[in-house]
Amino acid sequence: MAAAVAAAGSGAGPGAAAAAAANLDDLMPSEDDLLYEEELLRNPYSLKMWWRYITARADASERRRHLLFERALRALPGSYKLWHAYLSERSAAVRGLAPNHPALTALAHTYERSLVTMHKMPRVWLDYLQLLMDMKKVTQARRTFDRALAALPITQHDRVWVLYLRFLAQPGIPVETAVRVYRRYLQLEPTHAEEFVAYLKQKERWGEAAKRLSGMLNDDTFRSIEGKSKHQLWLELCELITKHPAEVLAERIDVDAILRGGIRKYKDEVGRLWTALADFHIRRGAFEVARDVYEEGLAAVATVRDFGLLFDALSHFEESLLAAKLAAAGDDDGAMETDEAAENDGADFLLTDSGDDVDLRLARLEALAGRRAALLSAVMLRQNPHNVAEWHKRVKLFAGDPTKQILTYTEAVKTVDHDKAVGKPNSLWVAFAKFYEGHGDIANARIIFEKAVQVPYKYVDDLASVWCEWAEMELRHNNFKSALQLMCRATEVPQRPRKLSQEEERKLPVQERLYRSSKLWAFYADLEESLGTLESAAAVYDAMLELRVATPQIILNYALMLQEAKHWEAAFQVYERGTALFKYPHVADIWTAYIKSFVARYGGSKLERARDMFESALKDCPPEQAKPLFLEYAALEEQHGLARHAMQVYERAIPAVPKEQRLSILELYVSRATDFFGIAKVREIYETAIESVLLGSEPPADLPEEDVREIYETAIESEPPGDLPEEDVRNLCVRYAQLERKLGEIDRARAIFVHGSHLADPRRARPFWEAWNEFEVRHGNEDTFKEMLRIKRSVAASYAQMHIHTAAPVPDAAAAAPADGAAAAAGGDSMAALEAAALVDKGTRLSGFVSAGVIQQGQQAPAAGQQAAAAAAAAANPEEIELGDEDDDEDAGNEAAAADGAEAEPELQTKAVPAGVFGALAGQAEGGEQQQGEQQLGALERFKKRRVE
Repeated sequence: MAAAVAAAGSGAGPGAAAAAAANLDDLMPSEDDLLYEEELLRNPYSLKMWWRYITARADASERRRHLLFERALRALPGSYKLWHAYLSERSAAVRGLAPNHPALTALAHTYERSLVTMHKMPRVWLDYLQLLMDMKKVTQARRTFDRALAALPITQHDRVWVLYLRFLAQPGIPVETAVRVYRRYLQLEPTHAEEFVAYLKQKERWGEAAKRLSGMLNDDTFRSIEGKSKHQLWLELCELITKHPAEVLAERIDVDAILRGGIRKYKDEVGRLWTALADFHIRRGAFEVARDVYEEGLAAVATVRDFGLLFDALSHFEESLLAAKLAAAGDDDGAMETDEAAENDGADFLLTDSGDDVDLRLARLEALAGRRAALLSAVMLRQNPHNVAEWHKRVKLFAGDPTKQILTYTEAVKTVDHDKAVGKPNSLWVAFAKFYEGHGDIANARIIFEKAVQVPYKYVDDLASVWCEWAEMELRHNNFKSALQLMCRATEVPQRPRKLSQEEERKLPVQERLYRSSKLWAFYADLEESLGTLESAAAVYDAMLELRVATPQIILNYALMLQEAKHWEAAFQVYERGTALFKYPHVADIWTAYIKSFVARYGGSKLERARDMFESALKDCPPEQAKPLFLEYAALEEQHGLARHAMQVYERAIPAVPKEQRLSILELYVSRATDFFGIAKVREIYETAIESVLLGSEPPADLPEEDVREIYETAIESEPPGDLPEEDVRNLCVRYAQLERKLGEIDRARAIFVHGSHLADPRRARPFWEAWNEFEVRHGNEDTFKEMLRIKRSVAASYAQMHIHTAAPVPDAAAAAPADGAAAAAGGDSMAALEAAALVDKGTRLSGFVSAGVIQQGQQAPAAGQQAAAAAAAAANPEEIELGDEDDDEDAGNEAAAADGAEAEPELQTKAVPAGVFGALAGQAEGGEQQQGEQQLGALERFKKRRVE
């Protein structure tokens, strides 16, 4: 007991020990402790009893509890539970005290005693280490960390290293100590090298940091825990090396090898790495080496961005050196003046070096600025050495220096690969030869051309261009015979044992396929025309035709040459060969020239032959190219043939040309017909045009006039045309109506206007309605004028309905069928019943077309039943347009007059009028005719009956 009291006193510190010696009675067990004491005497090694004893005395004094812990730990020194509770309580008691307080030292001693048995418990080590860190015991803490790492298994080291690294980050820790500890830590965790590098940078250990970074970059298995890429690490290393070259060199790091390895590996940062390498040498003071690095980089970079970066850095470097030299020269001016006074007569001036190289540096800077364009051109060529245009630009840069231009041309023709070339590689050879020609060296120019024609070009046209340029050079120097010989040599057909197929011939080199070049043959033909004879030129043209390399232009040139020589039939034979050789659209120009030449030569003397030519030209002619031929054909017939034939040509031209050209042909047709045959022929033209447009075919030629009229009336009643634009059809209707008005056919003109109205939107087709209005003012009456206004409103309503897509529902025709229609169906004529019902119900095929209720001449009043049905349909029509009061009064008066009886009207001779002329009135007229028992049949029904008969 006394020993435990002494241990407790020693653990509590000197002050606590003195207090315990003064008052030992407080530490003695009380009456309440006898039960625990007796039990512990019987079993002193019972952890459960000791823990109950300590827990029961939770409100006891600190000294008393410490005494109990000491007694328990003396009996059970290997109990982690007791040690952890004891140390936690002691640590909580000294929290907040100064680092040099005796209580903290006593606690450290207690931890040391606990580690005798608790050295495998990482929690005890961590708490002890934290205590030492709070006490600022650097050496003791470092040694304790090392003891902990040696005592604990390696699986527990990560917990110790977290606290160890935090200890190293504290201020006051020696850098060398931290570096050594970090090296040990990287043996356990090599992936945390970036933390070490960051610490080295913080402590300005640049050499060690660069060494670690280079090791990370050389390790292919290294993966950055901070997410940095190898590229970012390279840039970080470059920045570190260039800014601290002395420290890096002290570590014996091969900076040049490192940066050049990065240049080879990272192509996107070549310019920056070259600049970093040069900057490294500049900071070392090796200016000449830095300049060499800049020059090497300018000769190696392949992008304009890297070139600009390097060139700007080199320019700034030269300017900085020059500025420093000028500043140094200014400071040395006074000293130089003093030295000059002491010098002798200058006998040894050749051996004296003043070190003044300002002029040299200025010249170097100017030369660098002058070389910029050439250096940039070299960069572009390094990007693509097969860029022909860039080689031409490079040659122009050396204007005034023939030697460099020759060297550039030589390098270009050796470098450019014809399969990879961008541009025309033959232009380099031609420009090279012209360079010698421009300097008066024709012999070398011929040598260049001779080499150029042996180059394996990719395309035949490239080789042909070289031959043509060679011949043109000979022509410029008046060597006409040499030019012809060159063309003869170039177009020589190679001798082959058999005829090759197209696939086999394509595999041959271009020199073997040159004889099929149209460009070369055309140039040869031009030379023969200019320098040779007619026979030699004709032989060249004939050879082109035999080899089938002629173009339409070649045919035209050949024929024109023969025409100029007055060989007309030979020229026509050439035209014939051309028309047989080519098809449309290429043969169009040949036919045109052929026909014009033939007509100009013979006129109407060989009319049948000219007609055969036109027929042959028009046989396979596409519609887009048919108009000029038809017009020339018609002009030929008008001048030398028959007017009737000319009209037939115009009539054939209308359906044969495109839609947009038909109206112009029709206008010309009408104009010529008026001149030759008068107004009657014009009416026939209009009828035929509209019938062909609307019906899609021409009426039989043997029909009587009345049948033709009925077909035309059926045509104007049909749907909108599909072959001509609506605007052209409206203009056609207006002209046709004007024609009928001139002939006195007022009703027919009005019917034409009615037909064209459903294609004329009043908001857009104002000329049509103005023409109809003018017509009604001159030739109509009040009823016809009102009918025109009603149709105009109906058409406007139908177009408005079409635009907003709200079509009104069509009433059921079967529900509104009249009784007489049903009777007719019962009689057996079902088709007539359906037509009658449709006429009564709908009245017209136009949506929203409202009947005016006006009875025209030639119609009888409808029956009462039919009138009532029509009135009911009109009342149910949602598209009915409300007229003014005056219109209502007139309609009421007309209805009253019709109700009084139809006998009051005068008896007139009637004539059948097409239903489409008067719109809804046709239904009433049809109803009256049915009431009289006279069934009227249209043209289609009569055609059917004739076929049956």
